[in-house]
Parts: sequence; structure tokens; C-alpha cells
Amino acid sequence: MPIVVRIDVELAKRKMSVGEFAEKVGLTPANVAVLKNGRAKAVRFSTLEAMCRVLGCQPGDLLEFTEDEV
Repeated sequence: MPIVVRIDVELAKRKMSVGEFAEKVGLTPANVAVLKNGRAKAVRFSTLEAMCRVLGCQPGDLLEFTEDEV
């Protein structure tokens, strides 16, 4: 998949657990895991906004576009 989710990197920088992050954002830890592992097919802008607000970052810090290998 050409979109890589970097939530784990931002959580590690802040020494924040998935459970704490999930609670602050308003998601279940299972849904955070789906996002973290790149299995999500979509992310609502309101969820992305909440994640950025909690982590004090920009959307580009959480999502990265990479070219598919041919």
C-alpha cells in the first residue's frame, strides 16, 4: 500500500502508550491498532484532526506516501 501510517513513530517520540492515545483521541485500542498496522482503508478527517491535536503534529507526520514497487 502506498500510504504508510507513522503513528507508532509519533507515539514513541512522546513515550505515549496506545491505550493512552486511544483514550485521548476517542478511539478503541483495537481501532488504533488497525490504523497503526496499515490495515485501515480510510480515516475520517475528524479522527485525523484529533490525532494531530493529541500528538501536537501535522497530518504529514502521521501519513507518508511511498511509490509502489513494480
